Amino acid sequence: MPIAIDATYSIGEELSGVGVYSNEILTGLASAHPKTGFLYCYRPKQYIRSFRQRLFRNCKRFLLHDEFHTPRAELFHGLNQRMPINKKIKHRVCTFHDLFVLTSDYSTPEFRKLFAARAKNAAERSDVIITVSRFTADQVEEHFKIERSRIRVIHHGVRDAADRTMLPRENLILHVGAIQERKNITRLVEAFETVPKDWKLVLAGSSSGFGAEQILKRIESSPARDRIQITGYLSVHALDRLFARSRIFAFPSLDEGFGMPVLEAMVRGVPVITSNRSALPEVAGDAALQINPEDTQSLAGAINRLIGDSALSTELIAAGKERAAKFTWRSAVNKTWGIYRELVGPGLTP
Repeated sequence: MPIAIDATYSIGEELSGVGVYSNEILTGLASAHPKTGFLYCYRPKQYIRSFRQRLFRNCKRFLLHDEFHTPRAELFHGLNQRMPINKKIKHRVCTFHDLFVLTSDYSTPEFRKLFAARAKNAAERSDVIITVSRFTADQVEEHFKIERSRIRVIHHGVRDAADRTMLPRENLILHVGAIQERKNITRLVEAFETVPKDWKLVLAGSSSGFGAEQILKRIESSPARDRIQITGYLSVHALDRLFARSRIFAFPSLDEGFGMPVLEAMVRGVPVITSNRSALPEVAGDAALQINPEDTQSLAGAINRLIGDSALSTELIAAGKERAAKFTWRSAVNKTWGIYRELVGPGLTP
């Protein structure tokens, strides 16, 4: 029987980190194991849209419904904290990215209730839970009372920088991520108001996140408003050009299950300022300036320090490139395949 993977989150024009992860795992597994059959499972809203994408020869599409139409498969891998109800599936693996919906007030009560039910079901019914960080592993273990032996940490990767755009650097501070309360945009704006007036702040990402309305109001009232750009969601190419132009990457998020943009900045040679909490220290290591994200003065101090200290900036750029090189999608794919073989056994086609 084939291996079934929930490909739902790989479809869309504005992919989140989960979408990027889904695409990397799906394509990585299918290309590395051409003799293995894969079922790419899509829920109804994404199933029709999936036909716009060409699949590998060893892959087929499957219309997925969590209760009424689920695949018969040797193994099912839910890529985003969700698992269908099907007793005919022999083995179950589920990836957990974060639990901020349950641990903080960063979503509506309705969404929290739905998320909690799905995540609890997935945690309890999975043979193995993959988490993208030790931080998330700790949360899954504590929140759902899951034995640590059932949890495996597999970090995200980052795309190679070999084909990156080269542009002149500008006095530009970049943030990548949705405008939402969890991303701590308001404090970033307040910190930016203390920097020299020849610097700009670019906020790249969707502007429809939880709490966005109040954040946008604060930006509109900022004395530095004419130096703040809100781009909305950007293509990979457009984002690449922004990274190439930036001198500082600021990511003072309050809660991250991983923090992919930190590595994206590092691999592109941009010095990073990030938070000293959640999974961000695990990702950034000693290759970034870490600050208390609830202390605006600390954030402002770090930004101004980087602006005035070119030697520190050069040091962080070198350290960032070395750090980012430790996180590869090939490694993530290989470790995921290793879990499949652990469950299915050596009979799984190489």
